[in-house]
Amino acid sequence: QGVTRGFQILRRQTDVARIRQRSCSQSDSINPHRSGQHSGAMSSTLTGITLKGSTELVAEFFSFGINSILYQRGVYPPESFTRVTQYDLSLHMTTDPQLKSYLSSVVAQLKEWLFDCTVQKIVIVLTCLETNEVLERWQFDIECDKTAKDSSCPREKSIKSIQKEIQSIFRQITATVTFLPVLETACAFDILIYTDKDLAVPEKWEESGPQMIGNSEEVRLRSFTTTIHKVSSMVAYKRTDSV
Repeated sequence: QGVTRGFQILRRQTDVARIRQRSCSQSDSINPHRSGQHSGAMSSTLTGITLKGSTELVAEFFSFGINSILYQRGVYPPESFTRVTQYDLSLHMTTDPQLKSYLSSVVAQLKEWLFDCTVQKIVIVLTCLETNEVLERWQFDIECDKTAKDSSCPREKSIKSIQKEIQSIFRQITATVTFLPVLETACAFDILIYTDKDLAVPEKWEESGPQMIGNSEEVRLRSFTTTIHKVSSMVAYKRTDSV
């Protein structure tokens, strides 16, 4: 059904994604400003999934996921991240005030679209800072069960099992980075959100093109489902063997 749904691509207006980058091949030792436990959106002992609970879980996944990709791919220096524990994993979250503010505003808007079941996919685009060439696209397709909007009855799936599926995705992201081409240039990033067509564009957001990669390879990653939202992931990267 995803093929027949119209969509529009939105991005939040900002310059934060184009400042304070380091070379993507930066390999400084990690020196986090602080570390600690992160309390998840919900207790993993709960067993019923509502639309609100599903929205919280998926938004939280993207908050950690975007930070992890920016850290793993070296878009920002490693010392500007702090180590946190989530999904029984050691993950990294930015401590850069501008970046934190930007990502918080993106995730807050994403929550609204998740709750309304009007979001179709999220793409994190990594580009060469100097040439604007697209080097990587981390794409997350989202399927929403819109019948959940008409029913307050919780779905039968434990939050613990959902978080286990999410844990597998983070492990796979980390493993994938080991065989992706080294990004040898300073990079910028953009976050594109595909929503249902004709959705009102919020203030400070604008329409965007898809920012595709010419001559790309793709790797499909794992998916997870709350029974209300299903998130499937993949990464596309520019081939380097056909110069």
